[in-house]
Amino acid sequence: MENDVLMMGRDIFPELLDSLDPKDPEAIRSRGDLRRLDDFLGGSRWIVRSVRSHVEAARAGIVELGAGEGILCERLARRFPGCSVTGLDRVPAPVVMSPCVRWVCGDFLGAQGVTRGGMAVGSLILHHFSREELGVLGTMLREFRALLFSEPWRSRLPLALSFFCRPFFGRVTKHDMTASIRAGFCRGELAGLLGLSATEWHVKESLCPQGTLRFHAWRD
Repeated sequence: MENDVLMMGRDIFPELLDSLDPKDPEAIRSRGDLRRLDDFLGGSRWIVRSVRSHVEAARAGIVELGAGEGILCERLARRFPGCSVTGLDRVPAPVVMSPCVRWVCGDFLGAQGVTRGGMAVGSLILHHFSREELGVLGTMLREFRALLFSEPWRSRLPLALSFFCRPFFGRVTKHDMTASIRAGFCRGELAGLLGLSATEWHVKESLCPQGTLRFHAWRD
């Protein structure tokens, strides 16, 4: 199945949640949908488990791109209390946030001064970026020693699964789920899009049957 979807190019469409006021009821509903979706996909759980493989990098600081409601940041801060954790997002910090989590509100692509650390992580965030933007972001990410990202797998299987999940989600999530999959990645794409040299980086990817691609890269 994977080979025949390699011909299906990435299509990036605006996601509805990005255009809504955070206080809009549909935005609130969608954020709840995303929490349940993350539980189903297991992306955040995988990231927390995988950080253990790079303790030294984590001690130099963990930065989450697209931290959203700060849930993953909080989990990382609790699980690795000796590591500094920074959440980076375009939205302000959540009202309830642990004091040990640093929050930076801004644009990833203009945040070179704040995205420093040993490890960069993110769940369902890189698919928002175009090829050109991923190239710029990759220049920043190459300053880290380890990368962990869980992204939509661009394939017919996740599209079929999203169809069956539609009754459980609101209007915004129904739209954004399909848009996310079409903007997602096939195995073997992300390292090149981020400009990670094969002579410098080790890359490990896996496809999750729930519909995600798990990207793990590190430098010696």
